[in-house]
Amino acid sequence: MTLPEHQAKAILAAAGLPVPPGVVCANAGEAAAAAVRFGPAVVKAQVPAGGRSKAGGIRFAADAAAAGRAAAALLGGTIAGHTVGAMLVEPRLDIVRETYAAVVADPATRGPLILFGPNGGIEIEAIAAADSGALRRLPVDILDGPAADALVRLVPEVPQAAGFLAGLYRVWREQRAVLVEVNPLALLACGALVAVDCKIVPDGAGTAGDGQPTALERQAHALGLQFIELDGPVGVLANGAGLTMATLDMVRHFGGRPANFLEIGGDAYTRARAALLLLLGKPGLKSLVVNFCGAYARTDVMAEGVVAAWQALAPAIPLFFSVHGTGEDEAVALIRGQLGLTPFERAEDAVRAAVEAAR
Repeated sequence: MTLPEHQAKAILAAAGLPVPPGVVCANAGEAAAAAVRFGPAVVKAQVPAGGRSKAGGIRFAADAAAAGRAAAALLGGTIAGHTVGAMLVEPRLDIVRETYAAVVADPATRGPLILFGPNGGIEIEAIAAADSGALRRLPVDILDGPAADALVRLVPEVPQAAGFLAGLYRVWREQRAVLVEVNPLALLACGALVAVDCKIVPDGAGTAGDGQPTALERQAHALGLQFIELDGPVGVLANGAGLTMATLDMVRHFGGRPANFLEIGGDAYTRARAALLLLLGKPGLKSLVVNFCGAYARTDVMAEGVVAAWQALAPAIPLFFSVHGTGEDEAVALIRGQLGLTPFERAEDAVRAAVEAAR
């Protein structure tokens, strides 16, 4: 399944790649309120399908009232067989150039392939079909990753895109994706690059429903948390997108099914309490594994938020910790003293215990 745009962009943002600010809205009133913040805005139907622009699923609004009308027109409509149940509202950007960037699984080489087009936009497929040189290709050795000098040679018109492509490749690896595509990757008048639109097709992964944002996902977006609801019973809370994905992989490795993607990296690490409150609102949750590994972020600060929320809510599900890094001793002492639990020495053991408890 193709992830809807807001979920794909949340993954890019968690990886440190530039995306526009945006608000996921469920009705016209929310869209109008978001546009008050942004001014001239873009209202985008959130469906797991391409071709939204040609189907009228992306509309420009000069002000809040126009954004509300656009959202009302989109809501309940159908695009590529998907009913529009939510919109993403973003500010209009001052774009001076549109390019194309993607990482795909290449059947010919049985490895990753980085693609870059100096001209992006909605006609990229037609352009590529008419001109075989419109998309430049960089096969990548999956063991070594892309070489920095090779990326620079790929993007002479937009040198800053080399670093973006390196980050996009990391997302492809971490997501175990079939495709990660940014179209357009826009150069703004200020000289910055930004992913205006993004498509991620995970390898066999799916969301909790039909690609529309769930109530919990909308709540998380409003809180500034990167959250994707999945269909399993094993809850996962970790810091950093890479560690979160590794923890989800471990859940699957031990025969379990993760309930969510939820990471509290970057400046969100102080919001462990809000993150836990969000996760405990998911129906069908049977166990929770908390995997913290701190470098600059302190694990004791994150653990303090989790412990406080756990004590306040007293949920009747088993909880398992793995804590390493900055503030580890303080975090372990806090968890033992307040919850009577001893964190596992190895993350694998904490995940295995959570999977067994959920059965």
